Amino acid sequence: MLENVVRMAVVDPILFIGGFFLYPFYIRSEPAINLAVEDQDIVIKGKIDTLVLKNQFWAMVIESKKAEFSTEAGRGQILAYMLSNPHPNRPNYGMISTGGGFIFVKFMNRKPPQYALSKTFITINPGNELYDVLRILKRLTQIALEGID
Repeated sequence: MLENVVRMAVVDPILFIGGFFLYPFYIRSEPAINLAVEDQDIVIKGKIDTLVLKNQFWAMVIESKKAEFSTEAGRGQILAYMLSNPHPNRPNYGMISTGGGFIFVKFMNRKPPQYALSKTFITINPGNELYDVLRILKRLTQIALEGID
C-alpha cells in the first residue's frame, strides 16, 4: 500500500514531467509476470509497479519501495522483471525509487545477463538531485523514441 503512495506522490509526477504519459508512450500499472528459470523448477511471480511501453516494447520498468527501505530492496525484484521482458534483444531500462532516493538500471539479456546501476540520487542532497533524475528520465525518453519504432 505504501509503495503505491510513493508511486503516486513522487514517481508519477516525475514520469509526467518527463513525457512518459504522452504519446507515443503508455503506462501500465502492475502487470503480472511469471519467470521460469531454465533447467530448474523455479517460477518467480510478481507484479511490476509501473511499466512504460511504446509500440508494445518495454521502455522502462519502475519499482517503488517504501521510504524506510533502501533502493537495494528493489534490485532483485526489478532485475527479475527485466529478465522477463518479451523483447530480450533490446536493452531494458528501469528505475527503483523510495520517494527520496532513486537508482537507474540498465539490463541486457545476454548469456549471462548483464546489468549496470547508476549512483543513488537522493533528493535531500545539496542541489536537489531530483533535477538529475528528471534529466536522466528525459534522456531515456529520447533513447526510447530513437530505438523503438
